[in-house]
Amino acid sequence: MRKQNQELRHAQRDVERTKRDLEKQEKLLEAEIKKAAKLGQKSACTIYAKQLVQLRKQKARFMTAGSQISAVSNHAKVMQANTKLASAVASTTKTMSAVNRQMNPGEVMRTMQNFEKENAKMDMKEELLDDALASALDHSEDEAEEDAVVNQVLDEIGIEISGKLAEAPSAAKDSLATTSKNKMTDSQLEDQLAKLKM
Repeated sequence: MRKQNQELRHAQRDVERTKRDLEKQEKLLEAEIKKAAKLGQKSACTIYAKQLVQLRKQKARFMTAGSQISAVSNHAKVMQANTKLASAVASTTKTMSAVNRQMNPGEVMRTMQNFEKENAKMDMKEELLDDALASALDHSEDEAEEDAVVNQVLDEIGIEISGKLAEAPSAAKDSLATTSKNKMTDSQLEDQLAKLKM
């Protein structure tokens, strides 16, 4: 394609060069016709006129040839682009074919099943390990020791935890006492309703 493009460009330059030469000759012939007409040389004018007509036809043919060469050059570029596209498609097809040959759907499915099975095993082992750690790090004994330390500190500062804390008011006890005080029998409720109606 590179060689063809070079040849087409060379031909285009030759056509352009020839067309410029013909245009120069056309101007010269026009000048000769005017000169012969001023001198009254009719036969010379006729000969120059015939040459001018032939020259203009030749120039028109070269212009047509130049257009055709340009069209061929453009067509060659389109063909080159299509060839590159076809090559890219062929390369892509080969790559896809190689990937399809390497990929075994059955093997992939087996791998995924094995992954799920091993993942489930790992989850079970993690739960067993968590249970083992929870039982190993049970804080029941630690809580008893902490309570003993707290009692010792309170004894040192003169607070008797069993006596004083037992006497402290509790929100739960207060709410129960209030509820028991406010609890009314059915007959008392009926009396209250009767009074409200009056």
